[in-house]
Formats: sequence, C-alpha cells, structure tokens
Amino acid sequence: MADDMNQVEVRSFAEGDKVKGTVTKVEEKQVLVDISGSKLDGIVPISELSSLHVEKASDVVNEGDELDLIVTKVEEELLVLSKRKVDAEKAWDEMKQRFEEGKVFEAEVKEVVKGGLVVDLGVRGFVPASLVEDHFVEDFTDYKGKTLTFKIVELDEEKNRLILSHRAVIQGEKEEKKKGLLEKLETGQIIEGKVQRLTDFGAFVDIGGIDGLVHISQLSYEHVEKPSDVVSEGDTVKVKILSVDRDNERISLSIKETQPGPWSNLSEKAPRGQVLKGTVKRIVSYGAFVEVFPGVEGLVHISQISHKHIGTPHEVLTEGQEVDVKVLDVNEADQRLSLSMKEFEDKADFEEKYELPEENTGFQLGEMIGDKLKDLK
Repeated sequence: MADDMNQVEVRSFAEGDKVKGTVTKVEEKQVLVDISGSKLDGIVPISELSSLHVEKASDVVNEGDELDLIVTKVEEELLVLSKRKVDAEKAWDEMKQRFEEGKVFEAEVKEVVKGGLVVDLGVRGFVPASLVEDHFVEDFTDYKGKTLTFKIVELDEEKNRLILSHRAVIQGEKEEKKKGLLEKLETGQIIEGKVQRLTDFGAFVDIGGIDGLVHISQLSYEHVEKPSDVVSEGDTVKVKILSVDRDNERISLSIKETQPGPWSNLSEKAPRGQVLKGTVKRIVSYGAFVEVFPGVEGLVHISQISHKHIGTPHEVLTEGQEVDVKVLDVNEADQRLSLSMKEFEDKADFEEKYELPEENTGFQLGEMIGDKLKDLK
C-alpha cells in the first residue's frame, strides 16, 4: 500500500519541477535527500552536484544541508535530481547582469587546467592564460585556491561559455591610477622612478603607474652615445618633470636636471691661473671655444691664441684638437670662462731679429771715402 502511495506521489512530479530537499545521507558518488512537503526520497548523482568535476560528494555538501533542486528524471519510487542545473540558472541570470554592468567581482580559482584557470560561479567560468595577468606567467600551479578579482569578457549561455579576465581588472585599476597621477603631476617636480626600458632615443621611467620619457639629451650633462652607457633597466633614479601632456598621456622627464650642473663650483675646480687640458669644440671669427670639463666650454679670444698676429683662429686651430689652456677669468653666474693659449708660447720666438754687421769686414770706411775722392779728381 505504501509503495502504491509512493508511486502515486512520484507521478505528481515531472521533469523540470523545482523542489527543495534536505540531505539525509552523503555517499561517495551520490547524495540522498528528503523532498520537502512529501514523503519521497531523491537522489542527486555526483555529476549533478556542481558545474565542476567533483571527486567525492562530501566535497560539495554535508548531511543536513538544504538544497534547491530540479527534477531530471522520475523513477518508480524516487526522483533523480540536480543541484547543478538550479545553480546554473541562478548563476546565468547573475552573470548576465554582471556582464552588462561591467561589474568586478571576486572568485576562488578551483582548478588549474591546460590553457588557463577554472572558476566555479554556479556555472563554469574559464580564464584563458593570456587573461590572467598583464605579464607572462610560466606556471599557474600556485593559483589554485587563490581568490582573484574578475570581469566577464564573453558570455554565451547557449554554448555554456563564460570567459573571465583578471587582466582586464588590473589594466582598469592601472588606468584609474594613471588618471589620478596625471592630475597631480606638475612641471618642475622632482620625483623618484624606476627605469622600465631603454631605446635608442632615451629611457622610459615608471613614476608610479605611468611611464615618462627621459630623452637621451636629458640623461646627462655629458654627451651620451647610447642610454645604456648611463642607466640600466631596473635602476631607481631621480627625475625632474619637464612637461605633462594629459590629453595624450605623455610626460617628458630629465635626469640631468636633478644633478649638479657642470658649472657648479667651477671657480673651485678651475681658479684663475689654473692650467687645464681641453678640446677645441667650435671655431668662430673672434676665437675658439674649448671644452675643459664635460659641458663646460671656455672662450679663447683670438688675441689669446698666439703671440703671433693671426687673421683667423683657423690659421692655428682645428675642431677636435687637444690643447693646453690657462684660466684667465671664471663667472659661474653667467657661465663664462675666459682662457688663454698664448701663455704657453715663448714670446721671444715671435720678436723680430736683426743681424748686426760683422766687426771686421777687411776694409775701413775711410778707405772707401778716399777711393771715391780719388775718382772725382
């Protein structure tokens, strides 16, 4: 009689009906439940407990848990039920809303599989390896069990396809940070940064979430052949902000302007009378500019090039020539340095020399006059 009653009650249910059930027993590959509002039992196979692969039922539910279930099969005296399908229906509704709103949410990484990560959101969410971080990751083993932030980047319920991205969240955070930083930056500020990469024309420096360019001409007061001669990737450097283009997110920086200038304390390095070695850099009509320290050029006026009279400096000097010079005057404030080269010449070498008549010529002046007088007679 009881069996007949059960059969009658079972027939009152149909596939697709939603019911509530209380877990009465957890076996390895299935769960037994008591259907609320009836005297029927139901079975939830392990494959219907979760959208993810489950090794044993106890990993998902415990005795006494109340579950929302859906009928997948009606047998003679019991119902075959699914927790997974109910969870999926609820999950898809929530995922659609999150996708439309571009919402960021947290979730735990349940599995590490070939090609990426798997997340349980009531439905299976997949994170391709390329969308995990904004940098290359060789091994994802340590990601299992981690809680990360995600955005949904692709959703197709019919194909049961849900693609997540942690990288998109990171990039979004960086963009927000970049905007905030751009608003705070001002020309003339001196801040600390880290050299990110080098190019032929300079170095890109991270100044807290945004990169600025230090042009090769702004790396040092000295002439720089290539940026790697001055800085290396990973170096921490002080930089001065030269300009900020907020619309195009471009920042020009200088390292050399955070350092003492080449003219700083020059009067100590090159006091009056100091003898220095230098290189002729430029020749002009009124003299020659000689570099005596990196970034410091002094003028040798044409009158200080040689004791000998010269029409143009080109008669004596050529660009690139190494010369000795003597400091005549230093003006740090105006960045002027007066030099002399003629100090190293022997002035006597350029004085006119006249030969005196020999003391004994073999005849006397009187004799010459006497001979002339004789001729006149």
